[in-house]
Amino acid sequence: MADLSVEICGVKFKNPVIAASGTFGFGREYDELYDISLIGGISTKGLTLEPRSGNPVPRIAEGSSVILNAVGLQNPGVDHFIKYDLDFLKSKNTVIIANVAGRTLEDYQDICAKLDGLVDMIELNISCPNVRAGGMALGIKPANVEEVTSLCKAKLNKTPLIVKLSPNVESIAVNAQAAQRGGADCISLINTLTGMVVDIEKRRPVIANNTGGVSGAGIMPIALRMVYEASHAVNIPVIGMGGITSGSDAIAFMMAGAKAVQVGTANFTDAYAIPRIAGEINGWLDSHGINSVNEIVDTLQMN
Repeated sequence: MADLSVEICGVKFKNPVIAASGTFGFGREYDELYDISLIGGISTKGLTLEPRSGNPVPRIAEGSSVILNAVGLQNPGVDHFIKYDLDFLKSKNTVIIANVAGRTLEDYQDICAKLDGLVDMIELNISCPNVRAGGMALGIKPANVEEVTSLCKAKLNKTPLIVKLSPNVESIAVNAQAAQRGGADCISLINTLTGMVVDIEKRRPVIANNTGGVSGAGIMPIALRMVYEASHAVNIPVIGMGGITSGSDAIAFMMAGAKAVQVGTANFTDAYAIPRIAGEINGWLDSHGINSVNEIVDTLQMN
């Protein structure tokens, strides 16, 4: 078998396949199906300072090869996570990445301070409304990306910081560079695109929130292009995601420059997607005589 282990910011992953935030909860449900210690890591459901009930229903809709969601960061809050979920995850011998979000810059700072040293990595979800910026998402403007990254990094003494980038921007490379300037140890991308599904009989959007985040196999070409551009704009590690459903998809992201990948929507159609994808990566490496998955990172030869 090939060596599937990777190291990012000093954190060692047994394989490069990570459960994406919002699609794996805190791992309990999937652990009833298989031993989640088999996977490289888990990015938790997005955590906020306070419990949140999320957006009104319906908040999930299907599109062609994609789904849309406007869940609205429903979660029990960071204190509940620390008290009731963290020990369970620590017992599973997999990398714990706490995905965090907030309404204000102060929210982001406070939640990072609470989690510093308790988890292996923190992933900033900066695609949520920023009240102080008039409702603009923190992840849209490079100056905001740099500011929130810098403020959060200042609160972390022990835990590496990943910044999760929004694709709904003018230049993904510029925003990646802004995160790096702010002190990000790593970037992950892409977060969901913004889209809409319409019920033509009702002449209304299907989702109560009108628009939602688009994910699934249909977005992979967009995500792959952005991962390539971002990884060649910065000199910090990149974790790629967006439409990955197979080992060959994951390999393409790694060839484009990602050190590891996150798998999200595929978990909804195949509960065993992550261990299956890790196995498929191993099979491809073995069939090509490659000893380590690290050998394929950033090996894409452009025309």
